[in-house]
Amino acid sequence: MEIEIRNLRGCGFERVFRGFERAFGDYEIRFDKEEVRGMLTRRGFDPELSAGAFDAEGEIVGFVFNGVGMFNDRLTAYDTGTGTAPDYRGEGLAGRVFDHALGLLRGAGVEQYLLEVLQNNEKAIRLYEGAGFEISREFDCFRSSIAEVELATSQGGAAFEVRRIGVGEVRAASDFCDFNPSWQNSVQSIERGIAGLTCLGAFADGAMVGYCVFDPATGDLTQIAVSPAMRRKGVGSLLLREALGAMKTPFMKVLNVETGTDSLTAFLKHRNIKPATSQYEMLRRL
Repeated sequence: MEIEIRNLRGCGFERVFRGFERAFGDYEIRFDKEEVRGMLTRRGFDPELSAGAFDAEGEIVGFVFNGVGMFNDRLTAYDTGTGTAPDYRGEGLAGRVFDHALGLLRGAGVEQYLLEVLQNNEKAIRLYEGAGFEISREFDCFRSSIAEVELATSQGGAAFEVRRIGVGEVRAASDFCDFNPSWQNSVQSIERGIAGLTCLGAFADGAMVGYCVFDPATGDLTQIAVSPAMRRKGVGSLLLREALGAMKTPFMKVLNVETGTDSLTAFLKHRNIKPATSQYEMLRRL
């Protein structure tokens, strides 16, 4: 079969999505087109620095979708998605596409390559380690149905005003977080996907004391943080209540909480938001 490997310049979203659907066609999960569009937007998808394998009809049969941006003050690429169509697997195609992507990234001056992988996916972890990636952090992911979330009954949060805020206010309050958010939850990601996100701030005497960012359409609670001096006063519970009330999904999820972050982990577990899976963040210098 004739295969061409090149970047994704000129590929519209429809063709990109067809390639995505084809690669994961044998999975039980079905992907919503607009959710995939939003994911690529938030994660900084750059067609010029992403690689694809194209069949004779010009359809994508293998890909590495890369997002590009700043992370820890370095120009970084993020593996937004990697896949190969089932009938093209086992032929070394994924490796060829990955090598082409590396060449594109190096040529653009990208300094490091970042990805996340499920901790129970031992095969993928070995492959990434063989490609030069090293584990940089561990993350826990949480998920619960909204009906199961146990919201605090205390009215302590009544003393605080909750209102919509902008990304600038989220950025200014970044020191409320106890860890550096992962790529997909970073302020840069929020800026890219702000059209689909809601940012709320909790205020006391005109000063912001907590905030949350969430995606009502997907149930994703991207960030929630409270000023250390104002914790255990009902701020987090108030923000969570507001976010859950606006969700359009029957569930909510919190992805990539850095393992060992006791405050947020305890907050989620106390509200019956359950650990669902764990991931490794992996990094390779280029």
